[in-house]
Amino acid sequence: MPICQGSTDPSAIRLFVEAISSSEVYHLPKLHAKVYVSGVKKAIVTAGNLTRGGLYNNYEYRICMDDPTAVANIRRDVLDYAALGALVCRQRLLDYCEIAKAVRRSFEEQLSGISKSARDQFQKAYRTAEDELIKLRLVKGAMHTVFEDAILFFLTRNGPLATPDIHCLIESAYPDLCDNTVDRVINGVRFGKRWKHAVRTAQQHLKKKELISHIDGKWHVK
Repeated sequence: MPICQGSTDPSAIRLFVEAISSSEVYHLPKLHAKVYVSGVKKAIVTAGNLTRGGLYNNYEYRICMDDPTAVANIRRDVLDYAALGALVCRQRLLDYCEIAKAVRRSFEEQLSGISKSARDQFQKAYRTAEDELIKLRLVKGAMHTVFEDAILFFLTRNGPLATPDIHCLIESAYPDLCDNTVDRVINGVRFGKRWKHAVRTAQQHLKKKELISHIDGKWHVK
């Protein structure tokens, strides 16, 4: 629970956005890389977080590159992967800052007492925060629309992939959307995980658009 523990602070991101008007924020879970790119001239890949400890106090390991080709490749990697996430507009960020405050307040109240109402209030606030992030993720459209971009990205980067391999990559990139407790049910009959059906729909849409093809058990970018 990064928000509860303070390791993720949306208000810090808000201050960053207010200080740099041209900045853009994307929501994409599980991205742990720390990469800083300055135009096309310099890139820093580091273990250090963008915190006082990471920048000034801790012993960290950093690699600084000024080779134009390397910098361009790193910049492209960052931008291409960011495109799989959801662009967070200023108002959405402000709204989420308020939600995060409510989550932390409920969490602290739960720690200070053992009442059922405190626990229920915290769970409600936490679910609201999770729901808001999923809304951000689906701002581009339905789940299969989000997965279409991901499939093209992974096939371009990794080469031909079988469907189970695509499932693994998408589940890793979108853990919040890939809920393995939710099945698709038609007329009372279960037909597997709903998110996997969304992957199949995305594959078929891309195939119909002639962007990918299925050859010898693997999907290829055309």
